[in-house]
Amino acid sequence: DDYLPSCHQAGELIRERCLLEGAAASECDARAAEARRNYVEAHNGGWVTARGHPPDAWLDSGQCRDCFQPAFNHRPKGSAQYMLAVRNFDDPDQPKRFEFGFIGSSDIHTAKPGTGYKEFWRGEMTEGRGFDSDRSPPEFMIPDHGEPVSRSVPLDLSKADVRGMSFFENERVNSFFVTGGLVAVHAAGRDRGAIWDALQRKEVYGTSGPRILLFFDLLARDGSKRPMGSKLRLQQNPRFRVSAVGSFVQKPGCPPDSLSALGEDRLADLCGGECYHPSDERRRIERIEVVRIRPQSHAGEDVAGLVEDPWRSFDCPANPAGCSVEFDDPDFAAAARDAVYYVRAIEAPSMAIHGSNPLGCEYDEAGRCISVQPCGVRVPKSEDCLSETRPRAWSSPIFVDFADIQSGGR
Repeated sequence: DDYLPSCHQAGELIRERCLLEGAAASECDARAAEARRNYVEAHNGGWVTARGHPPDAWLDSGQCRDCFQPAFNHRPKGSAQYMLAVRNFDDPDQPKRFEFGFIGSSDIHTAKPGTGYKEFWRGEMTEGRGFDSDRSPPEFMIPDHGEPVSRSVPLDLSKADVRGMSFFENERVNSFFVTGGLVAVHAAGRDRGAIWDALQRKEVYGTSGPRILLFFDLLARDGSKRPMGSKLRLQQNPRFRVSAVGSFVQKPGCPPDSLSALGEDRLADLCGGECYHPSDERRRIERIEVVRIRPQSHAGEDVAGLVEDPWRSFDCPANPAGCSVEFDDPDFAAAARDAVYYVRAIEAPSMAIHGSNPLGCEYDEAGRCISVQPCGVRVPKSEDCLSETRPRAWSSPIFVDFADIQSGGR
């Protein structure tokens, strides 16, 4: 309900300019409808159809307002949650579905891997680099918008000048680059084979950058445990345990072994002289959230009610040893349908590059974004654009299919 579609905003921008030029309201309404249509038909280049309107005029259109460190122009049906909820019923007796393991990983064009251990040096640790004092950004990064037009211009996708990097909203998208996430594995060893085996069995999880420890297990009646990534069939209600420990608070600079191995100059080039340098203090895990997804039971079933996020939430004590909770699903057996469960471990708030308000929105009393200050290519590289966020880790799911008596499941 609080989403602002970019196609709608395109219509509003054209209508406003049209009225300023003195055209009749009916004419401006027609131009707004045309602008919305042109935006949609231009796909990712929709913003070009309302030429001359600068990045801040688009406010936070097209963006997910309740996502953690959202992707730019998030596409809802591209989410892991949606894909875990849908099924293919071409063969009704054996419907197909996705069974993902979750990881968090990233690198950038300068080959830096996940660097979320410290939130600093936006100009090098993320793709949202900003500009150097001695040179200007390339023209495609900051195009000459010209005067705002009062009528939308259709985009001819066959023309070469609307392809490549100039096709995208580079000025706004730069505000969404963050330090990278990490893949975590529960492996029997540190060799490549052991890590690969953990990935194959989906005993993996992702973090937003900090090295949070996370364990998520189904507790079987015989006393055994089935870890994240497991798939099993049950008749009775499942019971689970989650344990999480916060990441280490970082000390400034680099540890002595890094300095002796690489030297100050090399470390300055690699990471600005700020290495992963843990203290003995761990950050607090603030809460554990559980997401339950019930995959479609028949073709055409509405997905809207199948994703429960969060389904359960547990506040954690201020304990440096971490947080551990147990819970069951009292509805599983009665519902007699398959379910997917995964958990999030959420740390206490901290500051992060582009954080929870990447466009720098100013909100009115109703919570609407009324102005923006994007932190992107127009902002110097030396500015880190920090805002508060809550780092987290996401477990791989546990897939629990309902086994009726006839199937003989256990």
